[in-house]
Amino acid sequence: MITSTTDPQPADFADVRATNLAVVLRFVREHAPCSRADIAASTGLNKATVSSLVADLIDRRLVRETGLTENRVGRPATMLVLDGSPYAAIGVEINVDYVTAVAVDLSGRRLLSWRRSFPGATSAPGQAVAAVAALVRRVTNRMAKEERQVLGVTVGVPGLVGIDGTVRIAPNLGWRDADLCGDLAKALRDPGFPVQVDNDANLAALAEHRFGPQAGTANLVYLTGEIGVGAGVILDGRLRRGGQGFGGEIGHIQLDPLGAECRCGRRGCLEAVAGIGAVLEHAELSPAEVESELDEVARLARAGDPRTLAVLESVGRGLGKGVALAANLLNPEVVILGGYYVPLAPWLLPAVEAEVRGRTIAPDAGGCRVVASTLGYDAAALGGAARVLDSVDSGRLPRIS
Repeated sequence: MITSTTDPQPADFADVRATNLAVVLRFVREHAPCSRADIAASTGLNKATVSSLVADLIDRRLVRETGLTENRVGRPATMLVLDGSPYAAIGVEINVDYVTAVAVDLSGRRLLSWRRSFPGATSAPGQAVAAVAALVRRVTNRMAKEERQVLGVTVGVPGLVGIDGTVRIAPNLGWRDADLCGDLAKALRDPGFPVQVDNDANLAALAEHRFGPQAGTANLVYLTGEIGVGAGVILDGRLRRGGQGFGGEIGHIQLDPLGAECRCGRRGCLEAVAGIGAVLEHAELSPAEVESELDEVARLARAGDPRTLAVLESVGRGLGKGVALAANLLNPEVVILGGYYVPLAPWLLPAVEAEVRGRTIAPDAGGCRVVASTLGYDAAALGGAARVLDSVDSGRLPRIS
């Protein structure tokens, strides 16, 4: 018999109310415009409770009334929509060659999107902290001028990020055991809002799940297409990080023991065989200016250059092996190729899909589709903002000013 060492404790009223506020806010976000009666009928909360909760959300300027509708049985109802105009969520991505910042309002509307060149591959963590802090200060100053309260900042990094925000290993940045979260909070001088750090693939998956064409898909995998390759995994509608936050490192699954050396020190990793670095190396192009070089790869592919097409087919096959592993292990509904894979997707996808069909044991690849992202190069930064909004959805609501 299993026994509990502690007796059940009654829930604190404030906790129950915060939970119910979050339930109502999520319902409005997903079903607006909606009425108080709609909320009560769908959530099981009684009408008096819903009215009190909605009044609280209106006071916080998270929800607003938007007039009456008469297209229903009974009396006209006052409809509700998200407000959130006084608020902003900020996401930042640090990568090998750039830093990106995105700010969105409560509904996910982009307020700004900035991208700056940054030598991440040769910069120490302290230099990255200084660069990110300066960028975040610029964003918060812009939000202050618009009279918006910043709800939080989340920074994405291409590496293993512990649940405490420490970057344990980031091979493509050359970092180990960098307390990026703590150092950034200090550099911002305790800014008055939460600062979080997460893996870039995790955040990009959150962005796709909340904002992309696949939004709401319960089971999806996002593959970063930067110099490194990582996977963000959404299962049953929730991001899965693993026991210590180190899940999703698909780029370091070994495909070929005799293959090219990877930055992690091993050989034949998916990243070394089918990452963007492999495309540039096989095409004898420099990774110094990745975007312009990939534009050249795409130009040659459109022109039907046999060597370029062969390179992309080879990389696509390698990538397809990795996607098939994910399909067999996780059975996602969709795998999304992001980052620098996107402009090359017309030539990569046929080979990827062929490998997935041939290597997935379930019929029809278990229903797994492979698509290119539409969120652009700032998907991870957008996902950082999405993580801030997720915390609001979970009940961490701004105080009434």
